[in-house]
Amino acid sequence: MKISALASGSSGNCFYINNGNSSILVDCGISCKQVLEKLASLRQNPKNIKGVFVTHEHTDHIRGVDVLARELGVPVYATSGTCKNGFLCSQEELINVIKNDETLKIGGMEVETFSKPHDASDPISLRIRNGETLSIITDVGYASKEVCESVSDSDFLILESNHDIQMLENGPYPAFLKKRILGDRGHLSNLNSGLCVLEHGTRKLRNIVLAHLSAVNNTSSLALSNFKNLMKERKDMKPRIFISERETATPIFNM
Repeated sequence: MKISALASGSSGNCFYINNGNSSILVDCGISCKQVLEKLASLRQNPKNIKGVFVTHEHTDHIRGVDVLARELGVPVYATSGTCKNGFLCSQEELINVIKNDETLKIGGMEVETFSKPHDASDPISLRIRNGETLSIITDVGYASKEVCESVSDSDFLILESNHDIQMLENGPYPAFLKKRILGDRGHLSNLNSGLCVLEHGTRKLRNIVLAHLSAVNNTSSLALSNFKNLMKERKDMKPRIFISERETATPIFNM
């Protein structure tokens, strides 16, 4: 599979997965125009996109879904709670309601959904199989059983590393927002994200992309150093670690 984080952060999230013949998007929180421009810069054909999977209804995950789905004529997949609480597409025939524990086959890829703890209506994360396994896990308050199992099963992992706890606690956010982010339905810190991989990653995990970094409460260098220091405890694991930026697409990664 070919993978790129087209965008990741509170301003918009969109992940691209291609198996050679078909592609899917996970979330589309940036405009259709931005998606097409980013795919063009990566020399990827948007006509191969077979569907958009929406993890939850927050604006930074659905902003571009409606236009992109209608522009490309592709189906949108989301749970009932997500569909009811977010405007996904004006062409209702393109919307497909899915469960938070099912497997769909699209373009030769198996897409498995699983529930995650976040302050949204029935949010999901995804595990995508095409010979090897990719997991995309962002917007998650803590490393739940489902999250840990997916990390253990992954050859390639896109994982939230949202904030540095000290930066958040000493930063400018109001108290209620700090409490939300630090809560069990908020976002994973650098430390908790790294500990999850340290405890549950396996030697087959070769690549990790750290995603959804806060622009205010984190830095790329802090997220990277946290992970690299923790991974020193696992002599059996040598994953390459990358950062997904807010505005710039990552290169194409090949599994």
